Amino acid sequence: MDKETLEFVTYCISKLAHRLKLSQREVYDRLARSGILYDYIVPSYDVLHTFSSRYLMDDLTDYMKEKGVLKP
Repeated sequence: MDKETLEFVTYCISKLAHRLKLSQREVYDRLARSGILYDYIVPSYDVLHTFSSRYLMDDLTDYMKEKGVLKP
């Protein structure tokens, strides 16, 4: 993972933690365990980093719900 992707992953985890009122560790664990982190966020960095913060957080929380790591 290159530096820009790592910074983006860190940003996503931090913003999601704030939005969901969870620790960053808990958000990381949920994203990693569900495959969202390494099967979606990392490989889709080129597209995802162009989205607004709000859209990105909506997209990621919706996907977390679909994957069952957040209650609908």
